[in-house]
Amino acid sequence: MSYLHFSFYAAFTLSSLGLAFHRTHLISALLCLESMMLSMYVALTMWPIQMQTPSASILPIIMLTFSACEAGTGLALLVASTRTHGSDHLHNFNLLQC
Repeated sequence: MSYLHFSFYAAFTLSSLGLAFHRTHLISALLCLESMMLSMYVALTMWPIQMQTPSASILPIIMLTFSACEAGTGLALLVASTRTHGSDHLHNFNLLQC
C-alpha cells in the first residue's frame, strides 16, 4: 500500500471514528461527514492518475455536487434545530416527537 492510499484510508477512518464517538453537537457530526466526503473526493480524483487512464472521469464532479448539497442541507437543519431547540446538542433531539 502506498503512502497516498494510506493517507486516504486514514482520513476516511479518522472521520468515521469522529462521527461515531464525538456525537455531542450537530456541527461536529456535519464536519465529520464533510471530511469523509472530501477524502472520498480526493481519492476519486487521484484514481485515474494512479491507473494511468487517459480519459478524465466525471464521477468526482458529481460527488462534489452531492457533497455541496449535503452541506447546504446540513446547515439548514442546524439553523432550524438551533431555532427550535435552542442548541445543537444531539441529546436534546427526540426523533419520535413532532
